[in-house]
Amino acid sequence: MKSINKSIQKSNLQPAALIEQAIIKGQGELSSSGALVVKTGKFTGRSPKDRFIVEDDITSSTVDWGNINIPIASESYQMLYDKMVDYANGLDEVFVRDAVAGASSKYQLKIKVYTEHPWQSLFVYNMFLRPTLKELENFTEEWRVLAFPSVLADPTVHGTRQENFSIVNFTEKTIIIGGTAYTGEIKKGIFSVLNYLLPTEHNVLSMHCSANTGETGDTALFFGLSGTGKTTLSNDPDRRLIGDDEHGWSKENVFNFEGGCYAKTIDLSRSKEPQIYGAIKFGALLENVGFKEDGCTVDYSDVSITQNTRVSYPIYHIENIMYKSRGDLPENIFFLTCDAFGVLPPVSKLTTEQAMYHFISGYTAKIAGTEEGVVEPEATFSACFGAPFLPLHPTRYAELLGHKIEKGSYSGDGKINVWLINTGWTGGAYGTGSRIELPFTRSMIKAALTGALNKVDYIEHPIFKLAMPTSCPDVPNAILNPRDTWRNEAEYDVMANKLAGLFNDNFEKYAKNATPEISNAGPVS
Repeated sequence: MKSINKSIQKSNLQPAALIEQAIIKGQGELSSSGALVVKTGKFTGRSPKDRFIVEDDITSSTVDWGNINIPIASESYQMLYDKMVDYANGLDEVFVRDAVAGASSKYQLKIKVYTEHPWQSLFVYNMFLRPTLKELENFTEEWRVLAFPSVLADPTVHGTRQENFSIVNFTEKTIIIGGTAYTGEIKKGIFSVLNYLLPTEHNVLSMHCSANTGETGDTALFFGLSGTGKTTLSNDPDRRLIGDDEHGWSKENVFNFEGGCYAKTIDLSRSKEPQIYGAIKFGALLENVGFKEDGCTVDYSDVSITQNTRVSYPIYHIENIMYKSRGDLPENIFFLTCDAFGVLPPVSKLTTEQAMYHFISGYTAKIAGTEEGVVEPEATFSACFGAPFLPLHPTRYAELLGHKIEKGSYSGDGKINVWLINTGWTGGAYGTGSRIELPFTRSMIKAALTGALNKVDYIEHPIFKLAMPTSCPDVPNAILNPRDTWRNEAEYDVMANKLAGLFNDNFEKYAKNATPEISNAGPVS
């Protein structure tokens, strides 16, 4: 197999050197906070339809093939790999970084990442775990990533959809990314690899979630799609952050996959997100943001390039983090959903089977105005709250989740509580009702974490069969049952049945792989 010439490799440069190189090459500039600002070009987000997995003896019968996991022939991969290496060898320099994914030494993945631009290597430094100098002396990678935006595919020759591509090859243990400079493709490529390897080889549940721990060492997990409040609610000044996006749940602990954070910055302010705001300093990498009139102060409201403005920074840029990015087994799990239909209760407790059902469903809702053509609440389902990154069938992850919930946690009575938290609307759907107040949501989560919600009475939702508390500290009882918040209860019933039907329609594609107990844990419609 072809390889990149050692003579042109610039290995493991420190952030200051990478930032200097990016500025010299005219690829970035410093903001007033010291962060490097770059533009990623044509692509300012991932391109899921251009992500492929090589279909071969390893993957043919194990990968859940379809619109998410798109197969590509080994021959197509090899042609593009050779083209990429030939291109790299024609450059004066290639930036190489040795890194680790996984804060548990037992399950970590050693990776070597080759990039065309220095700021891509800075992103890798920020986002993955950084080996010590001693560890680098005997570093041997297990997987490789080649990310060269200038290398384009020819769809008629290579079997791709268009010029850009991200291809995962489990036999060669290599990811190649071309035609796009969006750095998130590197991050999520490795996440996809871990989502395949950890469940199949180690019985470790890989999760698209944030995690934190309390003063007593209790761990909580927060699952949720964009806009549900995952970042806001998991960043708690009274709890230590394990990580904000990707984690593994082994028999020993919960561990972060990453060594940094990749946060959205649209409308960012010091008052709204003080930890993220304060982390944007020298060493951080801002993508696709605009400047104010002075040309150096970032304007976080500027969406002229994209609404998906981002910053990456090493996790040590924020305070109140968990040492070694690991925590004990979870005691509480929160599924966050922004229900714009105004149907789901603000907090409810799930059985194991309901947890598996809602995990597979991964529900939230878009509201009018968030996307072109969205004029009323629109249900969105993403299996396991991360469908684009799951090589295996979603029920495989749900089965692992159910097994781990039943096995329990370390502390107390050993039980793991699973909660469904609606951060969306109450008293009616979007446009009629009102958004559930953030202080109330925080109080519900606090009550769950402290055990206060284990000491109250519950009633069952007649359609969704969810256990709803009749009281919660610092929360008005009147909002706990969503039907009671609507002026017209008959209209609530119509909307609840509509949403239940959407849930069940979505679940049909998973039903043949799910147990009857999981299927029956869904709503009645």
